[in-house]
Amino acid sequence: MAGCILLSIGLLLFSKHLYDLHSTVAIITTYLLTNIAYCLKLKQKAVADVFVIASGFVLRVLSGSTATGIEASAWLILMTFLIALFLALAKRRDDFRLFSQTGKKPRMSITGYNAEFIDLSITIVATVTLVCYIMYTLSEQVIERFGSRHVYLTSIFVLIGILRYMQNMLVYERSGSPTKTFVKDIYIQLCIAAWVFSFFAIIYL
Repeated sequence: MAGCILLSIGLLLFSKHLYDLHSTVAIITTYLLTNIAYCLKLKQKAVADVFVIASGFVLRVLSGSTATGIEASAWLILMTFLIALFLALAKRRDDFRLFSQTGKKPRMSITGYNAEFIDLSITIVATVTLVCYIMYTLSEQVIERFGSRHVYLTSIFVLIGILRYMQNMLVYERSGSPTKTFVKDIYIQLCIAAWVFSFFAIIYL
């Protein structure tokens, strides 16, 4: 309730500065209703729970887009959804591991998962994410925007980053907190830095 009140106050204060007030309000309302549905029921449903989480990140991107007037490309929306879904599934895998070891349910939806299903789902989402990124780098829109046909070379760092995260998850069993993984894993940090530098090198060098 407090969050809704603060959000309403924020919209009233900054409504004059929003590029598309009606669309922004509609998206934020959808986000709030989705979160309410998640808290009341959807978080108890396997698969639906991770899709709602991923959709929430997409709605945040869309709200920022409509509020500022900066168009969110289809690629950005797709990649946001896929990466969020990948991380949510990784978290479910850690939840299932704890459930298997202790017999205690960290969440009600965990009974709708098993190790084989989660691992297969993660593999599918990781594959689709990489393919989507490669298609993005090869699109004429990106080639024209960055003035280079070599943006696809940055895909190698995306692949390495995904594989490293999966190694943390499947080998070292460190997927409980995506934030801690990104903050503490030097290899993923180096991978991100290399990805950023490769973009800079391709565009400006």
